Amino acid sequence: MKKIEAIIRPEKLEAVKDSLGKFGIHGMTVYQVMGCGTQRGWTEVYRGREYSINLLPKVKVEIAVPDHQVEEVVKLILEVARTGEIGDGKIFVSNLEDAVRVRTGERGEKAL
Repeated sequence: MKKIEAIIRPEKLEAVKDSLGKFGIHGMTVYQVMGCGTQRGWTEVYRGREYSINLLPKVKVEIAVPDHQVEEVVKLILEVARTGEIGDGKIFVSNLEDAVRVRTGERGEKAL
């Protein structure tokens, strides 16, 4: 099993959720996060003073998938979330040792 963490633009969340749903993935965790990367934020002037805003709003989507679905899910997120501009985000894939469904006690891929 793998855990896919995608940091994307907030306006792309609904499109990513819809695409994952059509693919058959309905379980996910979504966070509102702040971050910076190559984009590095911007500078604004407020009441004559210049302010640097370097943490930008993003959305983090976490999904647990079986190994055989990883490439398809990553490709799907890439296609839907990409605008071609700086600030599109990142996707991280990591190993997931185990999963347990609290309601039934099922473990591993059965818990997904």
